[in-house]
Amino acid sequence: MFTRRRCRLFVLILLIAVEALVVVTSSWVAIASRGRVVQPSEIPDDAPTTLIVLGAKVEDREAGDYVRARLDVALDLYRTGRVTRILVSGNDADDAGNEVHVMRAYLEDNGVPAERIVDDRFGLNTAATCRRAVREFGLRSALIVTQDFHAGRAVMLCDAYGLDAIGVIAPCGHCSLYSKVRNQFREALLSRPRAVLDALTSAASFE
Repeated sequence: MFTRRRCRLFVLILLIAVEALVVVTSSWVAIASRGRVVQPSEIPDDAPTTLIVLGAKVEDREAGDYVRARLDVALDLYRTGRVTRILVSGNDADDAGNEVHVMRAYLEDNGVPAERIVDDRFGLNTAATCRRAVREFGLRSALIVTQDFHAGRAVMLCDAYGLDAIGVIAPCGHCSLYSKVRNQFREALLSRPRAVLDALTSAASFE
């Protein structure tokens, strides 16, 4: 049986391990994406003209705060001629709200011609989006738009799958404080560690 002292020691070791995991994986993502995450106004002149929009929560056939902010950046970049093709990637299953259908409809309703939009209906997560962008859609470079907490991870994962990506930060002024804090914690504790593992697995598969 655990004594109280052993229990405290176990909890301490667990906390140290979790903290180490967070520090290592967050540092890994930061280093891997250094210099390749920018604001929309900072996109280099020679940047790719294809933009990937990562999916996020939709409800009742309406884009949620996060994905709407990403789509608004896509609209601005299309209207100013910085991008000529937009790949919308997400989970298009009925039980996920048909993310890709909603994203396409939003872009078309705001003036983007249908033929300028490419659907990736099986971008179930960021790794899948990056992998499919290369293997299914033949991309070798692209812009990828998402919020700041997510952008570095997206760039790192795309690089691991052979896609030279520049992350473009989408604002989220309408996002609640609770959702922002929740996403920051989830990113640090779950998403980045998983992404580093995915990147290592992907690199091993190319050897």
